[in-house]
Amino acid sequence: MSKKEVPIVIVTGYLGSGKTTLMQNILKQEKRKIALIVNDMGSINIDASILHKTGNQVAQIEMVEMQNGCICCTLRNEFIAQIERLSADPTIEAIFVEASGISEPSSIAGAFLNYEEMTEDTRVYLKSVVSVVDVDRIYKEFLHDLVSDEEAEDGDVINLIMDQIEFCNLMILNKTDLLTEAQLEEVKTELRNLQQEAEMIPCVNGEVDLDVMLNREDFDFEEVEAYSAVQRALNHCEHDDEKACVDEYGISSFVFEERKPFNREAFNRLVDNYPEVLIRSKGYIWFSDDWKHIQLFEQAGRNASITELSEWVSAWPEEELAPVIADYPDIKDDWDETYGDRCNQLVFIGKGYEKAEIVKLLNACLEVA
Repeated sequence: MSKKEVPIVIVTGYLGSGKTTLMQNILKQEKRKIALIVNDMGSINIDASILHKTGNQVAQIEMVEMQNGCICCTLRNEFIAQIERLSADPTIEAIFVEASGISEPSSIAGAFLNYEEMTEDTRVYLKSVVSVVDVDRIYKEFLHDLVSDEEAEDGDVINLIMDQIEFCNLMILNKTDLLTEAQLEEVKTELRNLQQEAEMIPCVNGEVDLDVMLNREDFDFEEVEAYSAVQRALNHCEHDDEKACVDEYGISSFVFEERKPFNREAFNRLVDNYPEVLIRSKGYIWFSDDWKHIQLFEQAGRNASITELSEWVSAWPEEELAPVIADYPDIKDDWDETYGDRCNQLVFIGKGYEKAEIVKLLNACLEVA
């Protein structure tokens, strides 16, 4: 088995957060020979074209452009193939991956770690998952619910940003020059509520020393996943506790589970008047007017979204359901005679709230038989 000696750094962050500027600055430092994989969702890779203009330094590295898809899903196999090809070059000292702005970092890291486990002779290993955070946007749209530009999207965007913040072991807090010191401290406090372990590095225009991202402890998937406030709640909260779990930061969390469906109109009214004491909520729900689909509910700050996902297993036609249950009888272990596998399961995280009051609001949204 060959020695794993080439670190991989995955750089995530939403559109406009400053990922490409960070990459430009890394290329200028000329400390190590690096390979760069740039992923962009468009058919023309704008980020890669910007990086090409950085200067002669780009010609000294290997740069791979991956476009018209995302490396966490549609381009996953191509992404792994490029990693494999680059790792065969003995001169490459590190590989940086600039993920698409809408990538889910846990999916990218999971795909790579699976490859790493399955490939004994690989020289590469996952060093860091970096989240580039636009602190100005977080301050305006997450903390204070202000929309500052024409292309500001709805709640699902801020939820994606939160996912990228929660799953990382290094946060680059970019654009700090746009905030006062007090505003920046407010952002740091709220980010720490969501992600309590990852190191935070404030910067302007993505100016971060290359060594900061490479001279650190290796990435640990399970440990980083546990950083997430949502994951901590799922791991440590007992569903039947009268009080929510409280950590050392004063953040409390609990899990709500209920088989009965929500009334869609009632639940939407709750979302429109969502308790401000709740920092983050996430989970799967279902509505009385739709026994077929799983809905993903996500809330971050004053932003919330409901997204229709896949189908409940119990909604499958009998001819499809029967053989699946025959092959996987464990499915029936958590099966309700009336609702099958349908269940609302939500994690709530916040400060200064009473669990009983939140549960009362949720119960009021349930469909009355």
